[in-house]
Amino acid sequence: MKVGLYFGTYNPIHIGHLIIANHMAQNSELDQVWLVVSPQNPLKNKATLLADYHRLALIETAIEGNPKLKASNIEFDLPKPSYTIDTLTYIQEKHPEHEFSIIMGEDNLRTLHKWKNYDQILNHFNIFVYPRVLTQQELQNESNQKETPFKDHPKITITDAPVMKISASFIRNAIKEKKDVRYLLSEPVHKYLSEMHFYEK
Repeated sequence: MKVGLYFGTYNPIHIGHLIIANHMAQNSELDQVWLVVSPQNPLKNKATLLADYHRLALIETAIEGNPKLKASNIEFDLPKPSYTIDTLTYIQEKHPEHEFSIIMGEDNLRTLHKWKNYDQILNHFNIFVYPRVLTQQELQNESNQKETPFKDHPKITITDAPVMKISASFIRNAIKEKKDVRYLLSEPVHKYLSEMHFYEK
């Protein structure tokens, strides 16, 4: 089975994540997309970061009934911080029956050359890239950079996934300010957050 790995903090998972994941699962050669939850780095104090198991549970709640999407806690037991190449090596050994690819935003593609062992990633894994709306800072960086590295690499596929401009930090701040975010979250996720009073303080 061809599996796309979509890494993220998912704090919380929102409709932007779900639209991208489902688009990749429906409109590419991938048979399934695994949403891989990045665990909390013990060396960093993240006051607004929900516990790992809550973020995993939110994904499971959000994708229930969709056989092409799966929540993954594969990084929970790996050394922290988790480097993508280490996760890929581990997951390939654990699931040799699958062929794994990476799903990333074009902002990550621009910095791929700074990743640990990025050449190994490019040599052994396909990468599916979705477009992102750039921030002012990213636009500035873009103008200082002649072109995106690897854009024409044979292992990289630039997709026409919908451009999403929804951020988890915006949602967290909106909840804290008692604003209505129901349309930025799937109904089960909105219900879960409301019942647990997450992000309200």
